[in-house]
Amino acid sequence: MAEIDRMKDFKERPVYTWRQAATKYLLEYKKKPSIGLLALQLEYLDGFIGDLPLTQIHDGTLQPFIEYRKKVGFNKQAKNGVKNRTINIALNYVIAILNCAARSWRDENGLTWIETVPKITKLDEKKQERPPYPLSWLEQRIFFKELNGRLRNMALFKVNTGTREQEVCQLNWQWEVKVPELDTSIFIIPADFGGRTGNGGVKNTDERIVVLNDTAKQVIEAQRGLHPQYVFPYNGNAVGRMLNSSWKNARKRAAKEYERITGAPANKGFKDLRVHDLKHTFGHRLRVAGVYVEDRKDLLGHKSDKSVTTHYSAPALEHMIELANKVLETNPQQRKSLTIIRKKAA
Repeated sequence: MAEIDRMKDFKERPVYTWRQAATKYLLEYKKKPSIGLLALQLEYLDGFIGDLPLTQIHDGTLQPFIEYRKKVGFNKQAKNGVKNRTINIALNYVIAILNCAARSWRDENGLTWIETVPKITKLDEKKQERPPYPLSWLEQRIFFKELNGRLRNMALFKVNTGTREQEVCQLNWQWEVKVPELDTSIFIIPADFGGRTGNGGVKNTDERIVVLNDTAKQVIEAQRGLHPQYVFPYNGNAVGRMLNSSWKNARKRAAKEYERITGAPANKGFKDLRVHDLKHTFGHRLRVAGVYVEDRKDLLGHKSDKSVTTHYSAPALEHMIELANKVLETNPQQRKSLTIIRKKAA
């Protein structure tokens, strides 16, 4: 009671802990698309700074958390810790919460939770960044041959549309829109699409139009009728992710096959090929084909000065399809592509 009276008389701030602030932030942003990631990062932080007053959150008290995350991955069985970029995601949340405590949140006396925000130093990400690795046509042929039928079709679709991994895994027939004037269809990925978490959202919060070049269209036709909802089903459900054991094993076999065929060691980027590199490959081929940057952004689903919307006319869509087909023209063995696997509907 004496402490409460003193706070009222002298306008002293109550002492708020990190856990109180983190809980308030989590509740206020519970509709945030990345709420799952936010909750996970706050859970990690709680074990190190949960009981500390906000005034004691600084580089020094955060250091044990940083060192632990450098050694331990997403679970204790992981062989390696997480990268600086992942640690910085958590530090960004720390900065955001401290900013709220210093600028927005106020007690009953009208005082902010803390007076000032300490400078939180983030880690250098550039030294650990892995550069994008666009596939050569030879590497694509070798690698895709090692993939199983379902995964091969998904990879072919991805490398010819520039879609993100979960946009492929969760691709839904309800998103297909027929364009009879062009004897084709497009897919419109809704802005509230949530990926694996259900709250992930399309990256730039806009609807995403996916146009189909000739190869992507063949893949779609091969998948038609396999499942009433998902374009690329697995055991009646959507595929969880493309980067699985089949992908990793195919990557190893492809690297050995590349060395056998060429007599040269496989590039490290090829040996460690990521699913997202297929998107980079599509973007790289568009650039090589001379497609302008604004059109590349539209085809890749990035923000651009002009917005591609569901109201795009058939001539405009036809133009985008022509641009998407240009990637096929960069293939020295044009039209000699891998066989698309066709399965009977269940």
